[in-house]
Amino acid sequence: MVLKRTALSLILGLIMTDASFAQNTPSTPPPTQRWGLVIHGGAGVLERGKIKPEQDAEVRAALDKALAAGSEILAKGGSSLDAVEAAVKVLEDDPNFNAGKGAVLTYDGGISLDAAIMDGKNRAAGAVSGLNSTKNPISAARKVMEVSPHVMLSGLGANSFAVEQGLRQENQDYFETPRRRKQLEEFQAKKTGWYDVDLKYGTVGAVALDAAGNVAAATSTGGLTGKRWGRVGDSPIIGAGTIADNRGCAVSATGSGEYFIRVGVAHEICARIRMKGEKAVPAARAVMDEVKAMGGTGGVIILTPDGQMGWSFNTTGMYRGGVDSTGRKVIAIYGDE
Repeated sequence: MVLKRTALSLILGLIMTDASFAQNTPSTPPPTQRWGLVIHGGAGVLERGKIKPEQDAEVRAALDKALAAGSEILAKGGSSLDAVEAAVKVLEDDPNFNAGKGAVLTYDGGISLDAAIMDGKNRAAGAVSGLNSTKNPISAARKVMEVSPHVMLSGLGANSFAVEQGLRQENQDYFETPRRRKQLEEFQAKKTGWYDVDLKYGTVGAVALDAAGNVAAATSTGGLTGKRWGRVGDSPIIGAGTIADNRGCAVSATGSGEYFIRVGVAHEICARIRMKGEKAVPAARAVMDEVKAMGGTGGVIILTPDGQMGWSFNTTGMYRGGVDSTGRKVIAIYGDE
């Protein structure tokens, strides 16, 4: 099957590929007051008719809620870092996504959560891997960035650190859902391969630009159904699934993490913008084409300090949304939206 490649560029009132976003020029805020936010809730085999109407509605409502949480901060002059954390926490708390509550189960039936956050202003970053009881892993990643001398903590150490920082902890009953238990059972019964049985990567993420001109990125995931041996994907790896750099852009990725790590997806996109002067979406598309050529699938969201914002994915769909300071907003799931 040939997967449809989709990309949308929303550029804060400067250049719009969607004509419906080019109407309101007189109300466009001055450049110093512009802000933007893009989010995702995973990519994969997301096709019309294969997603129940009630789930479609729930996902769109959750994406809208996440956009509202982040944009409220940005509209008040808050930081891009606060905005991406707030948006991701909303998605972590929603069982429709593979992050926090509703995360997929490991081969042994446990919970293993990864997250990363990065500040484009100074390239400070924090990441966690293998959390099993922290309600909002993205907040643990931010604590690593701000409180510890390290960038990434994993396993028992990451869990101990999160508890020491006073972050809310939950038992597995909070995270596990019947749908995820069923997916694990199907995975173990069919032994179809190493990846999710229905090829949906429900990782969540956000990238933001604040009025001060700073970008930030955040990503959170439960990983892959049936993952073993402490597997870590791209999401918590700076430069693979997450990056923010005011010299280039902010990126959050979702997909088959082993390929994203090997390509260095987030860093490659940022480098093409910073050193080759490429526009955001073409740069993202070129890197995603490289991932596809190697056999990987997924998508990215991207936002630059000069206001280019959008996404690129090589799957049939991607849970995604964007909003900016002009009031323009997009929420979409399928590739033809």
